[in-house]
Order: sequence, then C-alpha cells, then structure tokens
Amino acid sequence: MVSKKIVLRFPPQVVDKPVIYKLAKDFDLEFNILKAIIIPDEEGLLVIELTGTQENFERGFKYLESFNITIQPLNKDVVRDETKCSHCGACVTICPVGAFSVDQKTRKIIFNDEKCIACDLCITSCPLRAMSIHF
Repeated sequence: MVSKKIVLRFPPQVVDKPVIYKLAKDFDLEFNILKAIIIPDEEGLLVIELTGTQENFERGFKYLESFNITIQPLNKDVVRDETKCSHCGACVTICPVGAFSVDQKTRKIIFNDEKCIACDLCITSCPLRAMSIHF
C-alpha cells in the first residue's frame, strides 16, 4: 500500500462532478480530505491524502487527468524561506499536525513537509513571513 498527500486543482467546469467518490468506488483508493476550497463556477482546490496500491494510483491519476485536474505533491506547495526564518518557534506552537520541531542541539526549527497539511496557520503566524504557500 502507498500513501500520498497531493493537491488537486479542479477547472471550473469540474467542481460539481463526483470525482473523489469515483476514486474511492472505481479505483479502490482510500481518501482523507485535508483541505478543500470548492466554489461553483470557479477553480477548486483539494488537499487530499490517498492510500492504495501503486496500480490503482496510476489508474486513478489517469482518470483525474482526463478531467484536466492538475495533480501536485503537497510538499511542493508549502515552503520555508531559510533566509527569512529567525527560528523564533511561532510555527511550532501553532501547527496542528506537528510539522515543525526544534533541534535540541542547535535550537533551530525543522520543517517536516511530509506531515504538513497546508492549513496556512504557519503562514499567518510567522512574524517574518518565512513560510509561504504556492498554489
């Protein structure tokens, strides 16, 4: 079994289609919605964790691409600008999933993008705006 966190961007004409239902039913992919911004007649954004076999992923991704849905790995969307980060720790206390930790030797903040769910809390809490999200 493989598990991946991905970002899906839906064109306006697809936001009202049951594509996630089809991923589960037709391609046997288990899903966990981490974030969703779906507005009728506008582009939709869905941050989702999918679990299944590699073969089902490939088939499911082809299905999504047939609707012109863009698929990106989640960790390419949330980034930290190391030149701006002062390692103040504001992100550590606000992150609901523990994507940030403190290195006990150096006292520097470590960002684990594998845990990140792109909730935006670190972006708004960072006083130096070292965190950003790229959509």
